[in-house]
This record gives sequence, C-alpha cells and structure tokens, in this order.
Amino acid sequence: MITKEQVMPFFLNACPSFAPDWEKYRASNPDEGLLYIDMSELAHHMVDLIKSKQTSEFPAVFDVIERLHIEGDDYVKEAATIGILESLQNVASNNGVDPEAFVPWLGIESRRWWRQLNDFWQAKIPYVGATINDG
Repeated sequence: MITKEQVMPFFLNACPSFAPDWEKYRASNPDEGLLYIDMSELAHHMVDLIKSKQTSEFPAVFDVIERLHIEGDDYVKEAATIGILESLQNVASNNGVDPEAFVPWLGIESRRWWRQLNDFWQAKIPYVGATINDG
C-alpha cells in the first residue's frame, strides 16, 4: 500500500525535470507540506512541460498516478484524484491549455476518475466518485 510519504519521491523519480522546481518550493516551505499542495506544484510543472511540448516524462508520471489510484491508501487515492488530476485540469485551464491534452497518458483507473471530475464540474453528478462504480 502506497502512503503519502512515498508519493513525492515516486513523482521525483518519474519526473527528474521537476527536481529544481521542487527544491525551490521546499526551500520556501520548509515544513512538511500537504500532499495536495505538493501535487499542485507538480501540476504546474506538467502544464509547463506540455506547453513546451516536452512530454517525454509523461508516461512515467502518469504510471505513478495510476499506481496511486490502484495501490494507494485511501488518502493517497483521493489525493491522486483531487491533488494531481484536478490540479492538472485547473492549472491547464488557467494557463490556456486544454486539460484534455493530458488524457492520452491516463491509465484506465485514472481515466475513470478524470471523467468523474469532468462530470462533477459539469454538474452531472453531486460529488466526485458518485458514479464511479456504475457500468
């Protein structure tokens, strides 16, 4: 079972180009951060990468996201959806990037949760996960 302490090291291993941004972020936030905020920092980096068409690390990053959805404890699973997927959608939208540009890299489980986020924001479901087990 993947715990919150393991998450950011997994991402840093999958996305070495994030290390300089991560180090700057950690230097300005020396206390242990909240995983959701930490993941938001990664989302900003990912949006910068897609804008510059540097997606070579995406398969490894999205493999980590998929693993978090499948192997994470409850906190990690929720953070994989709200912390990274929702952050990707929001940061992309706020930076002129179509969030759907990330979909090709999503794994099966991550794609299910991505659709839940879309359905929630389109007011099709009352909360994220409402219909995750339907059909």
